[in-house]
Amino acid sequence: MKIHAMIAMIIGSAAVVASCNHNDGKEKQDMTKEQFVLAIHGGAGTILKKNMTDSMEQAYKTVLEQALQAGYSQLKQGSSSLDAVEQAIHVMEDSPLFNAGKGAVFTNAGKNELDASIMDGKTLAAGAVAGVTTIRNPISAARAVMEKSEHVMMVGKGAEEFAKQVGLQLVDPSYFWTKMRWDALQKIKKEDSTKTQLDHDQKQSSRLGILNKDYKFGTVGCVALDNQGNLAAGTSTGGMTNKKFGRVGDSPIIGAGTYANNATCAVSCTGWGEFYIRNVAAYSVSALMEYKNDNVWQAGQAVIDRIGKMGGDGGMIVMDKEGHVAMPFNTEGMYRGTVTKEGTVKVEIYK
Repeated sequence: MKIHAMIAMIIGSAAVVASCNHNDGKEKQDMTKEQFVLAIHGGAGTILKKNMTDSMEQAYKTVLEQALQAGYSQLKQGSSSLDAVEQAIHVMEDSPLFNAGKGAVFTNAGKNELDASIMDGKTLAAGAVAGVTTIRNPISAARAVMEKSEHVMMVGKGAEEFAKQVGLQLVDPSYFWTKMRWDALQKIKKEDSTKTQLDHDQKQSSRLGILNKDYKFGTVGCVALDNQGNLAAGTSTGGMTNKKFGRVGDSPIIGAGTYANNATCAVSCTGWGEFYIRNVAAYSVSALMEYKNDNVWQAGQAVIDRIGKMGGDGGMIVMDKEGHVAMPFNTEGMYRGTVTKEGTVKVEIYK
């Protein structure tokens, strides 16, 4: 009987080991990495190496690295995760490469309408602006709404007046003009003046205003974990090329494009905004972690899979309170990067 019992124990132990080793490789890889303190994205879409020159690829990588370093320097000197998120996004908003701030796409009327949001994982405070045209760094306006007003979201002229009162830098709308984005608008308007190009992918719809044709990419976002263990998330975008009727996507909507909660995770999304809004995407990741005990990879991938099944696409960055990071996406690529607690920077573009 003792021999039989020993054999059973050995078999049982082997089964446990086999079960552990059978875990999804991606999940294991994500959950056993060094602790990350900051992650960023610069948009997801049909980003193929064959369509990218070496110089353009290096340009994107350089700005992503600069954004990571800007955020990391804040954390290293003891600043808050909110400071890190804001400064990292500033770098990408100030670059014409991304669809946020300086590189924002044009509406059908030939304007640049910017959206942004930010959230504090410690307090669940949040702020957002939408449809602004004169605020140089919308992410700072979102933070001002969170910290200097009783509100969560402000839009249009009211948001701009508020930004002026709190001392943010305003610019002439011509500051946002770039030839690359202007040419993209002219091309879309020439093809079909009644449809809209989304800045992220290639799916199409016969509905008014929802043509999704991927020429350029670029909504930006950041998640961070500071020395006090507090999470924060932020997202900034110029929206859709050729958008009309005051369209607003998920980026400035708390729970859809941005969410942070110290108890679970910080999330910033990029993709076809309508689907992220319908799925309450960013909050859904947090909910899966809180109520189902999913890890960051499981929760993030589940939400991206759900969006894909509905016909949407894009990606997200997710960081948990331990500094584990997942960056799932269902497109050909996503501009993305991470920095560890020790300052190791990694930037990726393709699948």
